[in-house]
Amino acid sequence: MFLGKECIALVTGASRGAGKGIALALGDAGATVYVTGRSQTEGDSVLPGTIYATADEITQRGGLGIAVACDHGNDDDVAALFAQIDRQHGKLDILVNNALCVPEGLTLPGPFWEKPLGLQDILNVGLRSSYVASYYAAPLLLKSGGLLVNTSSPGGRSYMHGPAYGAGKAAVDKMAHDMAIDFEPHQVAVVSLWMGLLNTERTKAVFDADPELYSHMMAMVESPEFTGRVIAALASDSARMARTGKVWFAAELGAEFGLVDIDGRLPSSPRLMFGEETQFTDVVIQ
Repeated sequence: MFLGKECIALVTGASRGAGKGIALALGDAGATVYVTGRSQTEGDSVLPGTIYATADEITQRGGLGIAVACDHGNDDDVAALFAQIDRQHGKLDILVNNALCVPEGLTLPGPFWEKPLGLQDILNVGLRSSYVASYYAAPLLLKSGGLLVNTSSPGGRSYMHGPAYGAGKAAVDKMAHDMAIDFEPHQVAVVSLWMGLLNTERTKAVFDADPELYSHMMAMVESPEFTGRVIAALASDSARMARTGKVWFAAELGAEFGLVDIDGRLPSSPRLMFGEETQFTDVVIQ
């Protein structure tokens, strides 16, 4: 599908990882894509990637990439970001709430009280930041009848990394439902997307550190760009309001839209891996 540069998108947390892949896929569709994050030069993070490198690659792929340094834990930064989009374009067609703090110790084994208290930082940049970005984006989305996407995971319904992570994911899923009610009269669609195991810089580092331990998982990974292809298809779908207020597996939406990943295959849905409790994803969250 082709969105064109008149389609204005914002992907938060797009220096690397899921955000970068989503932004690049929207660039493939020709969109104008704002990318935000704190990494402006290599070395700002232990992982590679900067907002400027992502923006440059978007432009190389046929879209228009615009990098904006933004700390999504700082409300003034976020307000300034949306003021810039308003000045430059006067609307927003797609908001992807993806910025996420990944605290030290998130994947450590054991109960939450034996892990660092700092794990609750994920409720700031992740949960709260998604609310703040949506708040400032709302007037711009109303002008276009746009699309708001929260990136999420089955951790919103299944145990994954402990209660701080699970609470954050469950909350952005519920926010998608409740914001959809407010937005529905204005034809703005809101969904939460459960992504699979992504082949990000962080995942590669973990796999490379112990390839034998993770060998069984390597065949399950999907590119971060696949989620971006799903979002582009949603944005192009004239019937997208039928999906608003719900949580969806990206792989299952991809199958409906006839999409494939960059390697030419359709990623498998993680639904069965997480058990029957995930079956709620095709209905409205009450």
